[in-house]
Amino acid sequence: MCNPPTKSKLTVPTTSIPNAAATATPITKSELAKHNTPTSAWCALHSTPRTNPSSTNQSHIVLDITKFASTHPGGDLILLAAGKDASVLFETYHPRGVHPSIVQRLQIGVMEENAFNDSFYDWNSDFYKVLKSRVVQRLEERGLNTRGSGEIWLKAALLLIGFWTCLYYMIISENYPVALAASVGMGSFAAFVGTCIQHDGNHGAFAKNRLVNKFAGWTLDMIGASAFTWEIQHMLGHHPYTNVLDEVEKEKLEKLDDCPIEEKDQESDPDVFSSFPLMRMHPLQKPSWFHKYQHIYAPLLFALMTLAKVFQQDFEVATSKRLYHIDANGRYGSFFNVARFWAMKLITMIYMMGLPIYAHGLFKGMGLFVLGHLVCGELLATMFIVNHVIEGVSYAAKTLPNESAKEKVVKPTTVNGDTPMEKTRQHVAAMENKSKAAAPFVPYNDWAAVQCQTSVNWSPGSWFWNHFSGGLSHQIEHHLFPSICHTNYYHIQDVVESTCQEYGVPYQSQPNLFVAYGKMLSHLKFLGRSKSA
Repeated sequence: MCNPPTKSKLTVPTTSIPNAAATATPITKSELAKHNTPTSAWCALHSTPRTNPSSTNQSHIVLDITKFASTHPGGDLILLAAGKDASVLFETYHPRGVHPSIVQRLQIGVMEENAFNDSFYDWNSDFYKVLKSRVVQRLEERGLNTRGSGEIWLKAALLLIGFWTCLYYMIISENYPVALAASVGMGSFAAFVGTCIQHDGNHGAFAKNRLVNKFAGWTLDMIGASAFTWEIQHMLGHHPYTNVLDEVEKEKLEKLDDCPIEEKDQESDPDVFSSFPLMRMHPLQKPSWFHKYQHIYAPLLFALMTLAKVFQQDFEVATSKRLYHIDANGRYGSFFNVARFWAMKLITMIYMMGLPIYAHGLFKGMGLFVLGHLVCGELLATMFIVNHVIEGVSYAAKTLPNESAKEKVVKPTTVNGDTPMEKTRQHVAAMENKSKAAAPFVPYNDWAAVQCQTSVNWSPGSWFWNHFSGGLSHQIEHHLFPSICHTNYYHIQDVVESTCQEYGVPYQSQPNLFVAYGKMLSHLKFLGRSKSA
């Protein structure tokens, strides 16, 4: 039996709804979806915990965040929530909580009954509430800000100097082998700019200052990609719904049966089913004959990742204002943002491709540009692909409610059909028998528990590898606390691991990157040869 819901700063109690809003006509999902731009931005928040998947008492309130975006402490990141159910973003980006008066001031109404009752997640457990309070306490004990400070700023300065120095010598060097070496350096530094600067900046974690965060996030545009497209895919798709696949959307894609964007379900991870062509990265995907070789060609394909982002995905999203099943108007519905997109694409093409071509000729100049991207793509993929596509990681599926099913919740499982959370619970139960202390029950589809089941760390607790990877080595901590700067992850790692153990939630890790990479390739080999789940 689940623990009874407890009040917290992050849960907006039903009694907080003003009378005027409570008596107004309920807002429909289609009406909410219309307010999806920076000039008209509404979002929905759950106001009561989700006690079980079949509950008929799902209460959501509606906030008008249009004007608030200009004063929001986290900057205009809040506009990513425009037109959507922002419950996951609200819960996960405020580890210290949000005062109810702020929510009440922004509230303009309530959603129609059961508007979002098909959500995959359960929010009734105390696990995430307790974990957040413990992590905040640890940071306060060590005098650390949740957002970045001098440690990340110094690293950022060194990385930017390295990027521009390598780019400079790539252009001016008359010795082509030296230019090639500079291109490799430029691509390497670009990868670390992506993991160590823009990542925190676009999560609002680089600094307390809104403007500093914006400039940190802008460094992704500086190296050729679009920060807006990255935010949409990463923060609206991958982070909230890690390794979750919407089976209905999957079937529609396979049948080429599209529907209006406002009718699409947002609860699906674009990284696992659409980011890499020719790859099978989820057991629910149908295998093809070539997938049996994917563990061989995967490293080559990963190297092409940034080229595909820069020349294909960015333009598709900016022009269509959607990324697969995700509405992108929260970013590309702004004239200024669209102008910034095209201006930065033009400027970066000039200094990253145009100037090398001018200095070295067409073929040599293009060779330098492509080489830098291949190095950047390979480095990025090497560090982050192992976190969610690896032996032991779980996958989740969101299906239509089936009244005949014995269980309403589909348990996240591995490709072998194992449920790591069950094994962890069995271990905790064995410990309980010895200590006679009962561990709190956490649902399989508890949001925080799903993040732990679908993510794997490598080199946990290491200061060096945490800095080297921009916190990607502590992927569990990052997914649980995306608004906390990555320089803090090794400070809170033991808190997260011990709390997971206490609550019977899996905490998986590999000893180092090299072991993790090997297990990732082995996992891809298995996925390529196994049948669809």
